[in-house]
Amino acid sequence: MFRHFLPTLLTVLAVVACGSSASAALPEANSGAMVALPFPQTSTPNDVYRIGPLDLLNVSVFQVPDLTFEKLQVDAAGQIQLPLIGTIMAAGRTTAELAQEISVKLSEKYLQSPQVTVTVAEAASQKVTVDGSVVEPGVFVIRGRTTLLQAVAMAKGPDRTANLHRVAVFRTVNGQRMAAVFDLQAIRQAKAPDPEIRGDDIIVVEGSALKGAWREVIGALPALSIFRPF
Repeated sequence: MFRHFLPTLLTVLAVVACGSSASAALPEANSGAMVALPFPQTSTPNDVYRIGPLDLLNVSVFQVPDLTFEKLQVDAAGQIQLPLIGTIMAAGRTTAELAQEISVKLSEKYLQSPQVTVTVAEAASQKVTVDGSVVEPGVFVIRGRTTLLQAVAMAKGPDRTANLHRVAVFRTVNGQRMAAVFDLQAIRQAKAPDPEIRGDDIIVVEGSALKGAWREVIGALPALSIFRPF
């Protein structure tokens, strides 16, 4: 199912493996390398949820009814249209980040210190893949904020052979395929935060049910709860 990852995999496994020996050493921003990004920690939904295409948003500008909208839809390109401002990119941002940009753009020409609020009225369905040592691997629909524990539960949970200390999440960040490894057992015991899963993420649980290609990938990843290129 996931053979499209393999052509570029062998050329970068060595880079990832080297990173495992110095977990705190990240590439410098000006080195030309992709900087590893921290995985989002648990928080309230509006703080961590990233707006996606086709989401419905409530946008409110305090005491400006003409700039207040309910269920404004993000288009397929991830953008919204607002009076005075025009087109603005919404996808990939939190509601707080989008509200801040709208406020800045309005204050540049039209309003003094506008108070802008953005909430997600309805999150469009997104998909996440769960594979490896789980009871029922597959592709699952998620809506709104979904955590790693919740995503694995959609696959009926880990099977008897699963290694709960090594659960990998693969994600595309700015066009770069990246990965992070989490300890699901620690998350279950509340010893580690339960990270947020995003649409198009691929979750792979290590264990004897893991296919050969995935076994090599997971084995080469450092046991870090941060994203690194792979």
